[in-house]
Amino acid sequence: MQASSSRLLLAYLLASAALAQQPVADPVTAFDRKPSDYLNERLPSWLAFSGEFRLRFEHAGSSGINNPEEGFLLGRTRFDLAVQPLPWLKFFGEAQDARAYFQNVPHPGGSYQDTWDIRQAYVQLGDAQSGPIALTLGRQEINLGDQRLVGSSNWTNTARSFDAARLSLHHAGLRLEAFAGSVVDERDQELDHHTQGNDLHGLYGGLDSLVPHATIEPFILWHLAPLSRSGATEHGGGGKLNEKTGGVRWVGKLPRGFDYDIEMAKQFGSFGLDSIDAWAGHWVLGKQFSSLQWQPRVFLEYNYASGDRNPSDGTRATFDSLYPTAHGKYGIADQVGWRNIHNPHLGLEVKPSKKLSIAGGFHEYWLASARDGLYNAGGSLIARSPDGSAGRHVGEELDVYGLYSLSKTISFGAGYGQLFTGEFLNRTTRGHNYHYAYTMLTWLL
Repeated sequence: MQASSSRLLLAYLLASAALAQQPVADPVTAFDRKPSDYLNERLPSWLAFSGEFRLRFEHAGSSGINNPEEGFLLGRTRFDLAVQPLPWLKFFGEAQDARAYFQNVPHPGGSYQDTWDIRQAYVQLGDAQSGPIALTLGRQEINLGDQRLVGSSNWTNTARSFDAARLSLHHAGLRLEAFAGSVVDERDQELDHHTQGNDLHGLYGGLDSLVPHATIEPFILWHLAPLSRSGATEHGGGGKLNEKTGGVRWVGKLPRGFDYDIEMAKQFGSFGLDSIDAWAGHWVLGKQFSSLQWQPRVFLEYNYASGDRNPSDGTRATFDSLYPTAHGKYGIADQVGWRNIHNPHLGLEVKPSKKLSIAGGFHEYWLASARDGLYNAGGSLIARSPDGSAGRHVGEELDVYGLYSLSKTISFGAGYGQLFTGEFLNRTTRGHNYHYAYTMLTWLL
């Protein structure tokens, strides 16, 4: 970590330690308390500090899938300040320092590095969690449902926030989030800002008591983007984006330990002179064996997102996953996203102890349209066969990952994913298998 970040973190920890008056014999028990707890005990009740320190080493790549072999270290430090002078009035700010080390590039990209910037800064009128009404204005996270379409993407080193206005309503098992905002563009060594005209508006509901043991979440999202962001249309030239996404998520529990999660979305609108006609779905059926050792949960999942079968007909049929939290949802290697894909997935989750959880799974990947391409979790194109001659079978992936909680504030994570190339990748790339491995430390400050 560079000197400025290290010094601030060290000063924060030393100040917290100096305020701790009672020694704790068990070092693990001592870490059950955050350093900020010692500070907050001696501050007025309306003032609170918190934070997070995270390190993650990643090794990934394959010369055959446009990603060279590379290992690098990601470090992230956050300091949060909450000021709540009245029960209905809260000010919140979050400073973040995100850095990448040992990458084989002249300068790390925006998702990897953004040194000392303001990630969140908002004022909240009301209680957004349990109150009947709340209005949040400023830079903030927006996480909707399972975050397949809109989320903070906290796995990425810089994570995502929005400059937005958000109204939250709660009443008798009914919820509604209404918001308008723009995603913040990460710019290292500059003050982050959003792109003017790149706007996302939405209504996201919640029906918590309509169906027993279930939640139904209807939504409508409206994405507008200017000419400079939208790229080329099928008619040729550029065009503005005017895209609507409507859908519903339905998640719940069934008798005998079964659970389910369904999310479906339909997109329509226009992109310049092109029309938009796309859709996607996510279906999961799981079974928890609570009476067995390690309490295993087995689940069968299927993900689908439409692709463009005719790139010259003036209709864009490739589903747009917007601003998702996508890591791990379609394999932890993140080489497959929710665009132009068929993805069956068989998964297993176990809990060998209270502090250790382990999960793994097998993914199969097929393109929805052979003439469209393969897109990664971030929505970027990996490979394409315009005439469809490369086939549709992308490959298979095996994953295993786990999380160990050393204490209430410190956790360790590790995982490995291997993508085995199929016909499509063998014909459009060099056909080398892709791997991804990580180890991670997270400390709540």
